[in-house]
Amino acid sequence: MFVRTTVEIPDPAYRRLKAKAALEGCTVKEIIVRLVNRELQENSSRRRTQFPLIRGKESRRLDLTNEEINQILFG
Repeated sequence: MFVRTTVEIPDPAYRRLKAKAALEGCTVKEIIVRLVNRELQENSSRRRTQFPLIRGKESRRLDLTNEEINQILFG
């Protein structure tokens, strides 16, 4: 099932898109659907960053206040 929509694409980009479709032997629609699916797949595979980024031994824990961190970073 498809949903029909209208997308405005700048002329130079559309010409390149149409040429790419011709070289690949497919339609502009097929390329657009493929790109949309790829974008959605990449976004869903992105994960939130988990801290700490570098894991060490549990006994090596630093407890710093925001003031101490600012002092280290900015002097």
